[in-house]
Amino acid sequence: MSEWWTYGPRDLLLFSAQTYYRLFELYNLEWWPLHILALALGAAVLLLGRRGGERAGRAIAVILALCWLWVAWGFYWQRYASINLAAAYFAWAWGVQALLLLWLGGVRGRLASAPASRLQWRTGRVLLIFALLLFPLIAPLLGRSWTQAELFGMAPDPTALATLGVLLYAGARPAWALFPIPVAWCLISGITLWAMDAPDFAVVPLAALLAVLLAIGGAWAGARSRRSRR
Repeated sequence: MSEWWTYGPRDLLLFSAQTYYRLFELYNLEWWPLHILALALGAAVLLLGRRGGERAGRAIAVILALCWLWVAWGFYWQRYASINLAAAYFAWAWGVQALLLLWLGGVRGRLASAPASRLQWRTGRVLLIFALLLFPLIAPLLGRSWTQAELFGMAPDPTALATLGVLLYAGARPAWALFPIPVAWCLISGITLWAMDAPDFAVVPLAALLAVLLAIGGAWAGARSRRSRR
């Protein structure tokens, strides 16, 4: 019997790429036209982020929390669990993230726009737009059907990336507790796609890494600025 450390992600994968993307197709067909509401919520997040302010931040937190709860139940619990034994754990983690968003963002107002730099604000904006508008195009660009597209509020990857984009808005005082679960999922998703030989496997992990690095840089710059004013 081979030693356990000789196994890699490809050996542990329980499904094929065809099965994985077919899952999104069935999921999208089952819940259409809920996608229109998801697009509307995404547009609301984009407009509220541009508006800024504490009220806008609280509203964004509520919208994101609802999206995370939906993905936890609608995708992980109802669909992904049929092909992945770990899906139930993912669902619970996404439920925890929804509660954190409601508490830190909705109650305590930690998602109010306060970027430490224009670069950070612009990058957060670009990441949010990418998650909302461009991420669904990946499926057809790679030769898959439009019915397999992944949308913000419906699928995990664009929802996690949009959340990280929003978190960059609060770079001067980031709510660090909101970072681990989205970043962890981006890494898990990248490993899964790599195991399936998907050409876009690095997109989500690299975007998450960029968000984390900018958040750390923004927090450091904000702390330095506050010390200099004392």
